[in-house]
Amino acid sequence: MDLRTQINEKVQSGATRALRLEMPVRWGDMDALNHVNNTVYFRYMEEARMHYATACGLTGAHAGRDIVLANVTCDFLRPIVWPATVLVDTRLIRVGRSSLECMIEISVQGEDGPSAKGTSIVVGIDPATGRSLPWTEAELEGMARVFLLAR
Repeated sequence: MDLRTQINEKVQSGATRALRLEMPVRWGDMDALNHVNNTVYFRYMEEARMHYATACGLTGAHAGRDIVLANVTCDFLRPIVWPATVLVDTRLIRVGRSSLECMIEISVQGEDGPSAKGTSIVVGIDPATGRSLPWTEAELEGMARVFLLAR
C-alpha cells in the first residue's frame, strides 16, 4: 500500500491532529461594523496554509514545486472583535495525487466553539510548466509527520 493511501486511511479513521496557529487580531482587521472583516478570515487561513506547507516541506527553494490555492470556503459562525487572539486549527481531510484538502477552524482564545469553519484545497504544480505535479515520497512523509498521530 502506498503512503498516500496509508495517510488517507489514517485520516478516515480519525488518527489525525490539527496544526494550530495562534495570531493576534489587529485593530486594522476590524471593519466599520466593529468586527473582523470577512476578508481577514481568508488571510488567517492563508497564514495557516503557509505554516503547514512549510512544515510539510511543500514550499521553499528546496521544494522544487509551487503550491496554488484551488478552492477555499468559509462559513462565518460568529463575529470576532478586537482585542483577541485567534486560533487557526488545520486538519487534513484528503491527500490526492497532487492536491491536499484541509479543514480549518478559526476560534477565539478563551471562547467556546469556532467563530468560522472552512476548507481549502491546494495543488502542487511544476513551476516550469504550471501543471500539477504528484507529491513526492518526502512530501508525503512531511504530511504524515505534521498531520498524523502515528504511522
